[in-house]
Amino acid sequence: MSTVPATPDHALPSAATGAWREGDPAGRRQWYAARAPLPLEAGGELPGVRLAFETWGRLAPDRSNAVLVLHALTGDSHVAGPAQPGHPSPGWWDALVGPGRALDTGRWFVVAPNVLGGCQGSTGPASARPGTGRPWGGAFPFLTQRDQVAAETGLADALGIERWALVVGGSMGGMRAVEWAVSHPERTGALLLLATSAEASAEHMAWADIQLRAIRDDPHWQGGDYHDTGRGPLAGLGLARRVAHVTYRTEPELQARFGRLAQGAEDPFHGGRYQVASYLDHHADKLNRRFDAASYVVLTEAMNAHDVGRGRGGTRVALARVTAPTLVAGVDSDRLYPLAQQERLAELIPSADRVRVVESAYGHDGFLIETEQVGRMVSELLDRHPPPRSGSDP
Repeated sequence: MSTVPATPDHALPSAATGAWREGDPAGRRQWYAARAPLPLEAGGELPGVRLAFETWGRLAPDRSNAVLVLHALTGDSHVAGPAQPGHPSPGWWDALVGPGRALDTGRWFVVAPNVLGGCQGSTGPASARPGTGRPWGGAFPFLTQRDQVAAETGLADALGIERWALVVGGSMGGMRAVEWAVSHPERTGALLLLATSAEASAEHMAWADIQLRAIRDDPHWQGGDYHDTGRGPLAGLGLARRVAHVTYRTEPELQARFGRLAQGAEDPFHGGRYQVASYLDHHADKLNRRFDAASYVVLTEAMNAHDVGRGRGGTRVALARVTAPTLVAGVDSDRLYPLAQQERLAELIPSADRVRVVESAYGHDGFLIETEQVGRMVSELLDRHPPPRSGSDP
């Protein structure tokens, strides 16, 4: 069995954050800048909003072929393409986007924003606060999914896209996708919801609370004001990632891959690790190198606040507003967003049929890994109303 490299505490990155900062390579990013402050659902407003985004393909003359792809908690705008300067990881849905793929860039204009509050080019805690030149840090305001969709609506307006041919998202991206369909039914041509829910559950919030406490209890958290200190809460973020990653996968998969095997020559009886611990260390280290702890806090709190029925007369009334042809899919082994949550969405969205099931041994991460199954659902929705061909991806 192959193993992953060890990541002892002394090997943590030296930088305070893995966020993209001004002066870093732009990569494939473009930016949308809002002209006015963004009013926030919790009160107040956020000035200086920018969203980093990437596009693939060409927008049709009638702008009918635009697809909005919304990423999960630790994703970003880099849906497709290799790791390169400015993009530390390969595209997280690379198998779905490109010529001849489900999101065929010879037909579709694919848009993927980095979520508001994120850390890969969009306005977030690591960004400079207008008028100060210093990072927002702990002063960054509380966001909800509706605030994030409001920012994405501004991006759509700036691109001249009145109606998305498809809005697709999984996990946190699915939360935003359902908010798009409820807030803007006239702008959502079709809808694909993957491994997500109508509202955050008590168990989801319980797991999230442990992760938030891990970050805030790190002595280098400094109330969120660590970005320019040279030392951030990397141990706390790494612990949060370890906890989260266990909820993303499944017991049978971990048992089959690692069992009780020791990591290399390490002896667990004398301070060494088991392979499964090394695996979690590896994922914690990867996240520390490309993410920001304060963004993790802001986005996790926004996920906890997710409730599509809030202020709308309840979930049933809110979901009745969805008019887009809708597919709702869950992963059969998902223990974080179990199938019952997708079944409820499918039951309450008038334009949805039966819930679709992604078969996977990988748990919640199945919506990212089982791209062949997901691709068939994307194609099923898009083939119902194909736009004119618009040219291939340059």
